[in-house]
Amino acid sequence: MTMLAKYDAARQALAEALRVEEVKDVHDWAAAIMDYARQAKDAELLCQAVEIRLIAERKAGQLLIDMAKNGERLTSKDTLRRGLSVRPREAPKLDDLGINKTQSSHWQKRAALSDEAFQLLMGSVKQEALAVVAMTAAERMAVKRERRAERERELGATIMALPTARFGVIYADPPWRFEPWSRETGMDRAADNHYPTMSLEEIKRLDIPAADDCVLFLWSTNPMLPEAVEVMTAWGFEYKTACVWIKDKPGTGYWLLNQHELLLIGVKGHVPAPAPGEQWPSVAAEARAEEHSRKPDVFAELIEMMFPNLPKLEMFARRSRPGWTSWGNEAPEEATR
Repeated sequence: MTMLAKYDAARQALAEALRVEEVKDVHDWAAAIMDYARQAKDAELLCQAVEIRLIAERKAGQLLIDMAKNGERLTSKDTLRRGLSVRPREAPKLDDLGINKTQSSHWQKRAALSDEAFQLLMGSVKQEALAVVAMTAAERMAVKRERRAERERELGATIMALPTARFGVIYADPPWRFEPWSRETGMDRAADNHYPTMSLEEIKRLDIPAADDCVLFLWSTNPMLPEAVEVMTAWGFEYKTACVWIKDKPGTGYWLLNQHELLLIGVKGHVPAPAPGEQWPSVAAEARAEEHSRKPDVFAELIEMMFPNLPKLEMFARRSRPGWTSWGNEAPEEATR
């Protein structure tokens, strides 16, 4: 069957559809065809798919309105009303119809439009879709990068406007307390010889001044990886990924001589990921190891490049950084807000 024949069949299916589920099937098909048409840069096919999708949304919206009016589906008010006598299988909820509240609201607004307003909307959506198809790959990439940059700027301004200091970036290198096999014979390699350490529970209990939308960069050694994930979770972050710092020479270890450390990345809330093409490589740096536990400056510089507008806090810092708030036993506290 040609695409034109499929287009005609979809229009006919919408005209005959009597149930929301039937209309949604056509809508989902049209959405998939839109994705294909964008990739193929087929303007005619894209316009046909846009038309089918919008008509489907409008019809689904009208069916939802009619069903609620006739008591044929449960609304949120119905589920709260005491003494409800209609069973869910007789009056389905939105979940039963395979749609969410956002779609329901969006589609019912489409249904409320006059024919003239709907035609204007369809023309506008088609023009917007065609403009995207006309872009080169480089232009589309530039648009994505600018959108991501705008989101990052807006998030930074929102956090900076909070009445109490909160941060959109937390960069932390906790003083992990790694227990040797024997505290009598193995303490010569312990971190306690170089700086005060903290127990896992002490680190987890720290009050982290993170904003609701925040990204965490958390250093971990290989042996402390499970504990680092525990800390990330205790601080309210969801693990996303990690990058590796390769050192110029191996250090200590029981099973292996460790020559790299891990920088875990976690997120809470909604923080824009890097735009396509602007991600770090997972092996972020091959830098010389300095004094015990000190990390190369390149990682802080990469964070600054990724999030130039978010207020940043470095915890357990060895020194202060321009534009950051630094907290640690070796760095003076520097308030930049």
